[in-house]
Amino acid sequence: MRKIIYLLILVCSFQSFSQELNCEVVVNAQLTGNENVQIFKTLERQLKEFVNNTTWTDKTFKPQERINCSMVININDYNNDNFQASVQVQSTRPVYGSSYSTPVYNYNDKDFDFQYLEFQNMVYNPNQYESNLISVLAYHVYMILGMDADTFSPKGGAEYYAQAQVILNYSQQIGYKGWKLEDGQQSRFILIDNVLSDTYKEFRNVLYSYHRSGLDEMSNDSKEAKQSIAKSIGSLKTMNDRRPNSYLMRVFFDAKAEEIQDIFSGGPTVNISDLVSTLTRIAPMHASKWRNINF
Repeated sequence: MRKIIYLLILVCSFQSFSQELNCEVVVNAQLTGNENVQIFKTLERQLKEFVNNTTWTDKTFKPQERINCSMVININDYNNDNFQASVQVQSTRPVYGSSYSTPVYNYNDKDFDFQYLEFQNMVYNPNQYESNLISVLAYHVYMILGMDADTFSPKGGAEYYAQAQVILNYSQQIGYKGWKLEDGQQSRFILIDNVLSDTYKEFRNVLYSYHRSGLDEMSNDSKEAKQSIAKSIGSLKTMNDRRPNSYLMRVFFDAKAEEIQDIFSGGPTVNISDLVSTLTRIAPMHASKWRNINF
């Protein structure tokens, strides 16, 4: 009996160490006028179990190393097993020497139509299309993993972006929006294509330098850390000069604009007149925040 209990403990321990995400999944069906219908509650529970219990990598994640993230699925309409929806995906990562968590990935995916039958099996196959529901969520899981890894080591997310690309390739043939070039300039296709393109190589370099040389050093030398953050943001100007108004620039500042405003509006003073000028040029959609920076 003791041996059985011991084996059960080992199995449970292995499972808890093999999960990569701590993801809050919410299904919001208010727009349908039937938000209390049981199928939405079942869908939310199944998706939460699917995202959090699937083994997405071959890495070992301790419980405290799991990536905190959220997926808020807004159901706009449904008819039998056909659902029209969007999903807001966000992730954060801890900053060394503090209790602060910094936003990393913030993506509003408006093309999220799918089919779902209550209690249907949800299984992810890395090399095979299962459903648009599975493909979209798995794609965003790997974008979360990729961007998180990029913040810890130079281009550390390569293998995760590669898998997001695989998902895109086998999902293109089915007919749902978001997977092809012709689906617009703010699609899943454009996002992964740009992340992997040398045209936007500064983006991934900034993910690393902004977090490791900047935020993670705040507890050691906040003035120098702020200067490093300013320098890393400045390198985005090169990317903007090469390809103005890129989607990746928007993705970066959707996650970071408020944080950047806070960083440079307090603490030790650094000369950031050039930074504010750069921010105004490369991210004009957040001009009101840049005006609030005190220097």
